[in-house]
Amino acid sequence: MQSYAVSEVISDDERERLILQHLPQVRLIARRIQERLPENIILEDLISTGVIGLIAAIDNFDPSHNVKLKTYAEYKIRGAILDSLRGLDWAPRQKRRQAKRIEAAISAAEQRLKRAPDEQEIAEELEISLEEYHEWLVEIRGLNIASLEYTTGEQGKDLLHYLPEADDNLPSKVLEKSELERLLAEGIDGIPKMERTVLGLYYQEELTLREIAQVVNLHESRISQLKSQAILRLRSHMAKQWPLTRGVVTV
Repeated sequence: MQSYAVSEVISDDERERLILQHLPQVRLIARRIQERLPENIILEDLISTGVIGLIAAIDNFDPSHNVKLKTYAEYKIRGAILDSLRGLDWAPRQKRRQAKRIEAAISAAEQRLKRAPDEQEIAEELEISLEEYHEWLVEIRGLNIASLEYTTGEQGKDLLHYLPEADDNLPSKVLEKSELERLLAEGIDGIPKMERTVLGLYYQEELTLREIAQVVNLHESRISQLKSQAILRLRSHMAKQWPLTRGVVTV
């Protein structure tokens, strides 16, 4: 894909070319988000919103920040889609309460056992059956959409993908970023191997849940459960390690 390094003003033809060039990126991001949402959320609507984010990325991109357009566009596309979903308030409060209860149960069991609890132990902490716990994980899958991507409600404070800003080279910024990366790595190392594999295939290899299921030979619904559980484990870890004043991850 051709890189983007032009002057501050681009022609209408160049702008249109860049939009068309990056439309597959919009579709990919929208599809990955849609698969985690209730069936009533239409993919085409997410794509339309993502295109708005793409256009904003192209119009506001500054090559002097040493960031590729594809990276900046992903940030803007995802941000536009997530903002539109937050505005819909599509997630029932009951599901939010379920997610918070699971996170609290993981934290309590981990503190009591001095290790990462398995699924049965988490279910026992919740005082529900393992089968019901698995149902909870499926039900809350959409809530995890932004749980590791935004540290606060302020758009642009992205936990997993940092974009350079004017003051990013300040010692305090460098130290904070380094500490956050260390804590995340520590949290990932502490979760079960299969959950680490799922997160790696999803976030690093950018596979869909269906593709991951084929790779590890598990049902897609099971992959969804493992992914939800892994994210809640990391949320629990970060809530204990990352000061609230810095913006703990919330759903």
